[in-house]
Amino acid sequence: MAGAVGAAGDAGAVSDLRVVLADDQRIVRDGLVTLLGLLPGIVVVGAAADGDEAVAMVAAQAPDVLLTDLRMPGCDGVCATRRVRAEHPATAVVVLTTYADDDTVVTALRAGAVGWLSKDADAEAIGRALRSAADGQSTIDSEALARLVAARPGPPAVPPDGLTVREAEVLGLIAGGLSNTEIARRLVVSEATVKTHINNLFAKAGLRDRAQAVGYAYRHGLVAE
Repeated sequence: MAGAVGAAGDAGAVSDLRVVLADDQRIVRDGLVTLLGLLPGIVVVGAAADGDEAVAMVAAQAPDVLLTDLRMPGCDGVCATRRVRAEHPATAVVVLTTYADDDTVVTALRAGAVGWLSKDADAEAIGRALRSAADGQSTIDSEALARLVAARPGPPAVPPDGLTVREAEVLGLIAGGLSNTEIARRLVVSEATVKTHINNLFAKAGLRDRAQAVGYAYRHGLVAE
């Protein structure tokens, strides 16, 4: 039976990352609860069997992150992502999928998911993704990203919305999960320059945050390999 799994803990655990997870398969759901329970600083406060239940748990528990499967009956992971981002924007969303080249992944990113992991990811990778999502950073499983990029067309010759080639490159690196520091190192520029590029491209593309930037990059084929 799905339901609340844990509590936030005592006063000494106020910094714990609070997570609601959703998967329609009981054995997978229970496995994720067990797996995340072994990670320090992460508390599972709800486990849902579908998207509707996940949204209700997010409303009740106000977790830092929703970790959701994409393929579920009824309200699936994309539906849950869209509703959570619209109704509970303080909760970040990370999606799990078995099919890394599935267009549903792109749809979830467009809906506001900030992280994406293959179900083959280990506990440490999931933990890093959840913490990054809570901090507003995108995280995409490297193996899954490579498979998706290989299955999709390359970047357009002319970047959309008046973006410069450099701004499009920065946007692709954001979607690839790189932080500002990592982007600066990759492009051999200062972090201040990276921030300027980000401010400019956000203004041109009408983006509010990195979650929207990830979806935009996938929609326009700007994801860096």
